[in-house]
Amino acid sequence: MTARTPAERLLPVDRDSLGVWLASRVSLWVIAAASGWMFVAQGQDVVPALDRWQQWDFWHYAGIAIHGYGGQPTGVPNEAFFPGFPALLWFGAELGLRHVTAGLIVSLLAGAVAAVALGRIGELEGGQRIGRLTVLVWAVSPSAVFLAAPYTESLFLACAFPAWLAARRQHWLAAGVLTALSCTVRVSGLFLAAAIAVQWLTTRREAIERSGQPWWSGLGWLFLPLVPLLAWSVYLESETGDWLAWLHAQAEGWDRHFSWPWTAFDTTWQAAYGGTQTPGFAWMFRAELVAMLVGVVLTAALLWWRRWGEATWVGLQVVAFGTSTWFFSVPRATLLWWPLWVTIALLAARRRWVLWAYLAVSVPLMSVWAAAYLTGRWAG
Repeated sequence: MTARTPAERLLPVDRDSLGVWLASRVSLWVIAAASGWMFVAQGQDVVPALDRWQQWDFWHYAGIAIHGYGGQPTGVPNEAFFPGFPALLWFGAELGLRHVTAGLIVSLLAGAVAAVALGRIGELEGGQRIGRLTVLVWAVSPSAVFLAAPYTESLFLACAFPAWLAARRQHWLAAGVLTALSCTVRVSGLFLAAAIAVQWLTTRREAIERSGQPWWSGLGWLFLPLVPLLAWSVYLESETGDWLAWLHAQAEGWDRHFSWPWTAFDTTWQAAYGGTQTPGFAWMFRAELVAMLVGVVLTAALLWWRRWGEATWVGLQVVAFGTSTWFFSVPRATLLWWPLWVTIALLAARRRWVLWAYLAVSVPLMSVWAAAYLTGRWAG
């Protein structure tokens, strides 16, 4: 028997997902190319194409890849950033790549993995068409520039989406390993671990009735995410004397402290509409408010539909954002909410006007968001 090639192992929904992913990357690179000359001031040189992607958090990732976690080479305590992505930037540099080039390659390849897994998640909910639509609405979502940028989103999702897919199929070893890998990239891995634990709990009866497995089958693998988290805490304690240095770095560098939800909302509202921010920052805080509203509604809907694992995944993030000093980076976090994109895909499949309305709003917003990021403006 002739062994199948990797391309032959792909399902039809996988090919669709990769096609959508690559086409959307072309769109973002067109925006990146245009932003170089459309927003250049008279008398200034056009910023080289790769350099346009070196914005905001990228400098922290690159700083860690160069200097490690000692001191504050980028002006903030870098312990706020988990080591998975900077480690790949360091590895790319060892191969002779610029950090930004390595980051863009990681995001491109990891995003392709995430797109395939997301397409399969969507297919589980409604077939190949839903899988394809799920990837489409995700890949052109308003903050999709962060899936292309040298940021952690694509790398995290290359672990998180397959982890959830494995959990849906009750492959708990794979789910545990992939969730553990996600915990090396972002703190969001903690929320993913909790969501998968809830999924395990709420599917026990079904698993026992279907296969006769003992009730504890797969339980041990759910503790795998604790391994990288414990290793990370041990390292931080040895370097800084603080087991939770990553959490305290958020407070020190970004003024993110616990706040009551109504206080966090008021602070964000004032930043958005109270005239305390420049216009460039104010519109982003308005986007934070919209994203939080989406998160609250989505969590309520998932609870109503008894989708306990997905509700845990989105709800824990909403609680974390809603009890911080202010809402911060919530639009970026929507990229991680696969239930949102599956829900939009299901609605679009039933009512075609939903898809056209979504694209009519989302694609221009994606373009504006990308242009803002690529020209150094605050883009969340």
